[in-house]
Amino acid sequence: MISRAKPGYEHVSAQLSTLLATYSLPFVYIYDSESPRTTSECVRSILEETAERSPRLRYAFANGMACFTPRLFYDTVINALARHTPSWEEGCENWAGPSGEGQRWNESIDTFLHGLRVAATEAEPRSPTNGKGKGKARASANGDGETEACRLVLVIERPERLKDNIPDLLVPLTRLAELSRVDVITILVSDVRWEDIRPPLGASPEPFYIDVPTLSRQAIIDTLASYFPPDESSLANSDVDPDAYDPVFQPLYTHFVTTVYDTCGLFTHDPHELAYVAAACWPGFVQPVLDEHKRLLREYVANGGEGAGGVGPPELTSPTENTRLRLIRLFTPSLTEALETLYPRLSNATDWARAHAPPPDLLSIPPPEAPQALRTATASSADGADYRGADSLPRMAKFVLAAAFLASTNPPKSDVRMFGRGPDDRRRRRRKGGGSRKGRPGTATKIPQRLLGPLSFGLDRLLAILGVLLEENDTETRPPAPQYAVPGEYTDVEISRVAIFAQVMELASMRLLLRISPPDRIDSPPTFKCGISYDLALRLAKDVGIPLNSLMWEGI
Repeated sequence: MISRAKPGYEHVSAQLSTLLATYSLPFVYIYDSESPRTTSECVRSILEETAERSPRLRYAFANGMACFTPRLFYDTVINALARHTPSWEEGCENWAGPSGEGQRWNESIDTFLHGLRVAATEAEPRSPTNGKGKGKARASANGDGETEACRLVLVIERPERLKDNIPDLLVPLTRLAELSRVDVITILVSDVRWEDIRPPLGASPEPFYIDVPTLSRQAIIDTLASYFPPDESSLANSDVDPDAYDPVFQPLYTHFVTTVYDTCGLFTHDPHELAYVAAACWPGFVQPVLDEHKRLLREYVANGGEGAGGVGPPELTSPTENTRLRLIRLFTPSLTEALETLYPRLSNATDWARAHAPPPDLLSIPPPEAPQALRTATASSADGADYRGADSLPRMAKFVLAAAFLASTNPPKSDVRMFGRGPDDRRRRRRKGGGSRKGRPGTATKIPQRLLGPLSFGLDRLLAILGVLLEENDTETRPPAPQYAVPGEYTDVEISRVAIFAQVMELASMRLLLRISPPDRIDSPPTFKCGISYDLALRLAKDVGIPLNSLMWEGI
């Protein structure tokens, strides 16, 4: 049962199992304010177990965020109920019905209801009959026996998004059994109460409510501990040492996730988010134990394969209680930092674990010096990770980031003086000195913009500065283009290409550029802020030959 795998969901599991096996409720609403994703996994597991025991059940899952158009929703549901998976070899065709006549079920709600009836009829299991009369006639009509009614279950995750994207679909879904005349149960799973998304004027019937109780501390810890060890497929292409998830570390992992919950549980109770933080911090937490084991193995080999007392090579064992307490004291401060970075997805678990790797042989460092050594190694790893990522950027991306840094550092009024080109451009490109000045008594000292933070800039200003940088620093690497005879024509064509706009959006998705304007605004150009530091911008500018300091309005 799902209650073994998901502690704290025993009541929900029992209710759903009873409803699916006995009653036929057309509309069920499950409310989970903390972890609807875990509740969806619970519902999926119950449906899988029920479908394995009974062939009279078909189910489909649809996500209100992924199915943002009616056709996407209709195709997703019908394909799942018919157990049809579109393949590339077959042209990604949707289910065309039992006869394969190419019928389409996504034209409207009427065709969708017709598709539900066809899918339910096709899913009905057939049993042989030896009776006479109507049963025999029905068996002869079908060819292989009487049919048994099949129950369909439609589970919709994030239904509140349907109210925003497809509001006309919410009422038919709540009355799906009534409209289709099929034994179908509609289950909505959400972290929003039904009163907040209920259609007006009483158009929808009242659902059967299931409120998921708040998970207790022990239930969340048991759920986190059940994720150890992870699937081998998730570790195949990662940099994590496979020994980090050796079964011998199961007790240590339980103590570790307890510390994770005690540190991060004040901010979120979602087991998935806590497990994500634990997955990022666990490799570094257990690495000192693995380093100590490798050191013992090296000593064993250096001694000619003879251990103390004539025993064999040292085995990997769980650390002692003193070592465990020492590791928890060392790594507890990093858990809060991991939550601040990973919970809003400012970074991913792999990069965070790589940037916060502990120094080698941490346990051999004296305890008073270990915290400082860990902080030093983390700082150097983070800087190195930024530079390693910068080296892998395309050449055009480095130009875009350099232009973004200048646009965020220089005031807009200085663009003509700093980037304007003409006969007297050398005289016009004078800038303010960066030296210290003696302020007058009673006047405030002006703080440089690079210390106040980046300014926002529009996309058109970014492209204008990018054009100047390309014209002055990229002409030597360009391929021959005799069709562009006018000076600057090649650059104008280059900055108007789709690849430049795609590069800007790619850098924004990597959070090297921070988008300020809403994504759905189309009446004005988007605005951004630069998301890189001065040191990284200087390194990128040096790679492409841009004199960054001479182009800054306030010198360093």
